[in-house]
Amino acid sequence: MSSRDDLPPKPDSLTEVPPESHHGLMFRFRNYFLTGLVVAGPVAITLYITWWFVTWVDGLVRPFVPLAYRPETYLPFGVPGSGLIVAVIGLTLLGFLTANLIGRTLVDLGERLLGRIPAVRAVYRGLKQVFETLFSGKGSSLRRVGLVEFPSPGMWSIVLISQPPSEEVANRLPGDEEQISVFLPCAPNPTTGFFFYLPKSKIIEVDMSAEDAATLIMSCGVVQPGSDQQKKVAALASTANAARLANTAAQQPSPKLEPEPAKVD
Repeated sequence: MSSRDDLPPKPDSLTEVPPESHHGLMFRFRNYFLTGLVVAGPVAITLYITWWFVTWVDGLVRPFVPLAYRPETYLPFGVPGSGLIVAVIGLTLLGFLTANLIGRTLVDLGERLLGRIPAVRAVYRGLKQVFETLFSGKGSSLRRVGLVEFPSPGMWSIVLISQPPSEEVANRLPGDEEQISVFLPCAPNPTTGFFFYLPKSKIIEVDMSAEDAATLIMSCGVVQPGSDQQKKVAALASTANAARLANTAAQQPSPKLEPEPAKVD
């Protein structure tokens, strides 16, 4: 019979996991979780925003729809989006009626009535101009993207180029150079920002769409529209900085050259 000392040594723990396997498992779990978050996050947020918009429109339109024409009158459940469909059809019919002579006459009559109310007149005219500019598809306001040197020299910010100032404002602005208005969105919320006038020569127009500019601002530079485009932006910014330095050097007075004394042998 073999003695106890001849047996192989017993391991300390049969269930102990090597540290390498433990760290590898956590690393894979982290990667899988982040991958799932990247895939599901945008989809979930997009669906939530879409659902919120449809529900909001339904809540606005449903009170104006008679009970006899509501789907929930004949179904045991409500139909999401029914109010949105009614709103789209109603706006389309309104545009069709406004395109003829009778519709234009009624619209002009309503505008004259609103124009006689002091408190409502300014609000209506301002909103009408904004909607006509944004949705008419004829103008280029806030569709062009540019670079301006802001907030300090050597720092460049993306702006949306708007329209030149009115004659009253342009006459009050200093200098003889043509001015233009721009909107500088703030990150990460591009709906807030700064609106100001500046000389047209201070703006570097960039071949970038407004959607790409909004994506770049909302992501705080994490999502770049394209590497080639960014190289072009950096090159334009470098050119603008060199031009600014050249203009500064040109504005400095040059030293006066005095004639050299004639040499006498």
